Amino acid sequence: MTTTAPPRPSGPPPAPQPMPGAKKRLRIDMRQYGILAALLVIVLLFQVLTEGRLLYPGNVSNLIQQNAYVLILAIGMVIVIIAGHIDLSVGSVVATVGAVAALAMNDWGLPWGAAVALSLLVGALIGAWQGFWVAFVGIPAFIVTLAGMLVFRGVALVLLTGGTISGLPRSFNSIGSGTLPTTGQPDLFTLGIGLLASAGLIAQQLRSRANLRRLELPRERTVSFVLKIAIAVAAIMYLCYLLAYNRGTPIILVILATLVLLYSFLLTRTVFGRHVYAMGGNLFAAMMSGVKTKWVTFGIFVNMGLLAGLAGVVSTARAGSAVASAGQSFELDAIAAVFIGGAAVQGGIGTVVGAVIGGLVMGVLNQGLSILSVDAAWQQVIKGLVLLLAVAFDVYSKRRRR
Repeated sequence: MTTTAPPRPSGPPPAPQPMPGAKKRLRIDMRQYGILAALLVIVLLFQVLTEGRLLYPGNVSNLIQQNAYVLILAIGMVIVIIAGHIDLSVGSVVATVGAVAALAMNDWGLPWGAAVALSLLVGALIGAWQGFWVAFVGIPAFIVTLAGMLVFRGVALVLLTGGTISGLPRSFNSIGSGTLPTTGQPDLFTLGIGLLASAGLIAQQLRSRANLRRLELPRERTVSFVLKIAIAVAAIMYLCYLLAYNRGTPIILVILATLVLLYSFLLTRTVFGRHVYAMGGNLFAAMMSGVKTKWVTFGIFVNMGLLAGLAGVVSTARAGSAVASAGQSFELDAIAAVFIGGAAVQGGIGTVVGAVIGGLVMGVLNQGLSILSVDAAWQQVIKGLVLLLAVAFDVYSKRRRR
């Protein structure tokens, strides 16, 4: 006697149903929240140690202007590292582009606006040169950019013949050290920018949460969501309050805010950004999925060259002169900011906001230690230990998830 099994239902198995009353919750990204908490702790620590001098309005403005080059480079570097590459040449590119900008204004007679445009073009061409060797010849980025670090440092020495070019136009110098027009003290324009930025942040967060709810996707608990927004708004308004009682909004802060918004959109909302993450997560799978990995890699290095050129312009404008030694260790500061900001050493993980927060951690450390008159050698030791601990925390977190 034979028996027949009951017919199997066609189609995929039914999805498990959640228990009645269960709510979908998003696990909090402790890596990103940990970075923010670390930044807050470092600020409070140095505020106490310096007897309140760290957050003097003038010091806050200087903090932004002195670390602008690190933040600009970190925005480009995080894209490079997410894709699984590295760029060791950005410091030398900063020096070369700064020399080109100074020569264009002082020797070639170009107005400062044309000199800036030429400098950005030179930076993009340098990025294209390096991207060609990495993407189409297949030489590892470490080797190509290490060679670029030597080549473009030499180019800067040749352009400046070992000297310095100073006496640059005041309008150009204002890019690195100037502020927007003010209405007095407090500067109502700066406070208005803070209110506008806060309103935009709240609207963006509420829209994102509404989309998650509409798609029935996990979302953060209401308490932590509201607390996160409240802390962010308080930080924005306090920063604008300090700037309003100093000289107003630094021009470079507007440039940085624009870059953060632009590149956050690029990485999270465009095909190019998805391809960058796919390449860093699994290069072979990305190739099999039809991603044009060579052209994406080429575009990544062109963009890095462009941002290195912008950092060169900002650094030269801040210093008021071009010197061949400019950009020393800039690449190390940018790489450290990216890893402190949560990027993975293996690639595939990282955010623009995280890289900027990492840059601010480095900047606050520099500012606080300088106010305390800590020797430069010990400053290097402390920054190196902070980088090591950040990467160690990342490795530990991944092991726990596994």
